[in-house]
Amino acid sequence: MSALIERGAGKRHSIAIETTDAAHDAASRRRLTAAQRRWLSACEFTAAPGSMALLADPSGKLVRVLVGVDPLEPLAALAALPGSLPEATYHLADEGVLKDHAQAALGWALGAYQFTRYRQARRAPARLAVAAAELQQLAPLVEATTLVRDLVNTPTEDMGPKQLADAVRRIGKAHKARLSEWVGDELLKANFPTIHAVGRASHRAPRLIELSWGKADHPKLLIVGKGVCFDTGGLNLKGGDGMRNMKKDMGGAAHAIALASLIMQAKLPVRLTLLIPAVENAVAGNALRPGEVITTRAGHRVEIDNTDAEGRLVLCDALAYGAEHKPDLIIDFATLTGAARVALGPDLPALFANDAGVSAEVMAAGNAVGDPLWPLPLWRPYRRMLDSAVADFANSGPSRHAGAITAALYLERFVPDNTPWLHLDTYAWNDSDRPGRPRGGEAMGLRAMFAFLGQRYLP
Repeated sequence: MSALIERGAGKRHSIAIETTDAAHDAASRRRLTAAQRRWLSACEFTAAPGSMALLADPSGKLVRVLVGVDPLEPLAALAALPGSLPEATYHLADEGVLKDHAQAALGWALGAYQFTRYRQARRAPARLAVAAAELQQLAPLVEATTLVRDLVNTPTEDMGPKQLADAVRRIGKAHKARLSEWVGDELLKANFPTIHAVGRASHRAPRLIELSWGKADHPKLLIVGKGVCFDTGGLNLKGGDGMRNMKKDMGGAAHAIALASLIMQAKLPVRLTLLIPAVENAVAGNALRPGEVITTRAGHRVEIDNTDAEGRLVLCDALAYGAEHKPDLIIDFATLTGAARVALGPDLPALFANDAGVSAEVMAAGNAVGDPLWPLPLWRPYRRMLDSAVADFANSGPSRHAGAITAALYLERFVPDNTPWLHLDTYAWNDSDRPGRPRGGEAMGLRAMFAFLGQRYLP
């Protein structure tokens, strides 16, 4: 959080940032000295979104920054500034066109992120002074987003199933939660056969991690995150391009861990269960083979059509186990299908829900906090695409149509009909650098879900 500081600690000596746009450019110029107006003209400043002008006093001291913004996109408005402004402390001027200072400050903090585990930071970010109440509100969101990004960005050698368990253990210890684990062949003894089958070929044992927190009389909330720490595709081996960034295939787990941390920090009145099935989908002599039939925890017999459709396999045992606790709500996060990216692109997570009212509430919450989601249907006639000639159904099928929907329909079979369920198929990754969205791991849908949960469970 070094990019944001409390205003009382820095406003007196901080530099004003005035946000403007084409409609307010003339008014912004009227507040300047004649010399500063001439400077703006010489710089051909137009107040277009992303434009910036540094303004000095007669002595040459930087005293003001004009920034062109789109007032309808406050999250992106200041996101490029922490790394482009001189290293100093700034504050948002009241006369700017941006009215949502909290969203703008959040964008600033997200834009200051750098992954520094393996190299030094390029430079220290410029700092933004904000009101104490805003800082208290934003700090947990920034820390949770940073956690997602750091977990996803870490290479698999340093972020295998055990390290993912360690991340859960750290947040659990911070909030006095209870942790349980089933590792290796313990998964078979405890009846988690699909988690074991996907992860058994790796030299690092698969595991299911369970965190429990909250009072027993509060509504039960189940959160599940896909923790495939690396996905080769198994014997249905991915090509080189498809495998390149598969360290990010635990992005669902990263989201689930970060959301659990937010919930505990906010002390939401829920009985939280976090489940992370953590595996590495590797290739070896004992690897899962196409054509095998596995009896899942729920008793369904599943034919393995494709070993690269492994995420739904590890999730289904976790969902079945979590459903045994009779939760009030189930949420799962997964980097599940390329089909969701084809349908919606990299920035919009696909939202599936078995309750239209709950889906609408999540959508509204996401739009309100600048973290949009997009609904896709659980079109049940497509269940036929997962038909099997030898088992109850298959984990994949021959058709490439509606891949995100059929994956969600597979998971739905493991969720009780009367339990609200939200499934988020998220990319968890930025392919290129953009303001506030650096290349690499990304939190997508995290703030939307947290805002929704606050509305659902806080009085």
